[in-house]
Parts: sequence; C-alpha cells; structure tokens
Amino acid sequence: MDVAALIEQHRQRFTPAERRVAAVVLDQPQLVAFGTVAELARTASTSGASVIRLSTKLGFDGFSSLQDSVQRDLGRRLRPATARIRQPESGDPLGRALQVELDNTQTTLDGVARDRFDLAVQALANSTSRVYLLSGDASLGIGSQTVSDLSMLRPGVTQVTGTEVQIYRTLAEMRPGDAVVALDLARYDAWLIDAAEAASQRRATVIALTDSALSPLARVADLHFAVRAKGTGPFDSYVGALALLNALVAGVADLLRASATESLDRIEAAWSEAGVLIDE
Repeated sequence: MDVAALIEQHRQRFTPAERRVAAVVLDQPQLVAFGTVAELARTASTSGASVIRLSTKLGFDGFSSLQDSVQRDLGRRLRPATARIRQPESGDPLGRALQVELDNTQTTLDGVARDRFDLAVQALANSTSRVYLLSGDASLGIGSQTVSDLSMLRPGVTQVTGTEVQIYRTLAEMRPGDAVVALDLARYDAWLIDAAEAASQRRATVIALTDSALSPLARVADLHFAVRAKGTGPFDSYVGALALLNALVAGVADLLRASATESLDRIEAAWSEAGVLIDE
C-alpha cells in the first residue's frame, strides 16, 4: 500500500498537527523524499515530534522508513516504459496478467469511498449540467468508451480533445456546476493538468481518476479516486480505471432509470430501422 493510501486509511486518527504533516506529505512528496524531519516539520508549522508520530501511526519504524516509502512511490510513478522494458518479469504473460489485473481491479474498487462515489454519480447524472471528459493520450480509448456510454444515458457529454485552441474553446463553454472527469497517470500530460485547473477555476466539479493522491490531478479535484495501474509489461494498465468508470456509468444508469431507458429505446429503434447492426 502506498503512502497516500495509508494516509487515507488512518486519517481519522490524526491530531491537527499530524494532519498538517500529512498534507505536506501528499502535496510535496519531493520534500519528504529528499528532505529532513526538521524541513518537513517547518513546512507543516509543527514539531519534529509530530512528524515522527505521524510516521508511526502510518505503520513505519520512523521518518527514514516513511522517506524510503515515499521515494519508492515517486520512483514507480516516474519510471517510464523505456526503463521497465529493460527489467522484464519472469513467468507466463497470461498468468501474470490474470493476477495483476485482478489485483488492479480489486485494489481500485476496494479503495473507493462510498460517499465520494455517490457524489460523483450525482454530479454525472445531473441533467441540468454538462459532462466533460479529459483523458491523457494513453487513456484516450477508455475515455472515448465512457463518453459513448454516458451519452446514451443522458445528453450533454463531451470528450475534450484536439489542439490547444480547440481544447480551450471547449473549456470556455463550461459553467459552474458542470462535471469534469479527468483521467491520467504519471507521467501526466501537461495540457490535461492545465485544463483540469481551468475547469476548477470555472467552478466545475472536477472528478479525478489517477494513480495516487500525490498526483497533481488530485490536488485540483473536488472528488479524487486512486486507481491501481500496475502493468504486466512496460506499460501501465488501465483495467482498474476502466472498472471504476464502468461502475460510475452504472450508477448514473441507476439514478436516471426512467429517462435513460427512454433514451436507449430511441437509440435501439434507430439502429434497428437503419439495419446498422447484425445480431447473428
């Protein structure tokens, strides 16, 4: 379990001073990874004792162990595919994929806080607002699938793509209360971070799916979900993210049962009339 997940798990036990330390750990991981107890305490406006107590509450022997874990988290996030492919894993790729993707899916869904999930579903189901999806280059495919599914349940769903001119023209149309789903993993597409920040400034509800609470996407999000993205080869896996997106779409379908049924019936009738699909 990474440090961000440990903080989420134990946050109810923190004192106010420990909460300030935890906030620095999440917001400035480089300071924790390469700094000292004194530097972390000073940044959090507290004492070194609070830093040590937080480390212990998270299950570490002391600050050094916490520091080592944050360094590993940063290393996993920043290590590109060109480095991973030089360290091949042993064993059958099919067997590895089965175990890794089961873990990705279970870890991702088990880590979802029910109250945040319900708020995200409500934001996506609000028919008086629009939904925009921002996805990095690697997640463009599952982003497109999510937009396609949501748009069959409700109107006003858009995938934000194209040149910077097109992207910011779309962002200019956002209104307060619109929902923005931002999906990306380290290393993050710079334009996507900028677009999520712009959406937040326009008072849209930003829902982030990313690999860690240390992510810059998490810092601008109103609702954040951490996805497990371990790959069986040199590339990250988006299976856990897709499972969570599917759950969100299913939640929207549940909330909009009557209107979504009418919408799907109209679409199905149009497909049947045009003969565009073959069942057998």
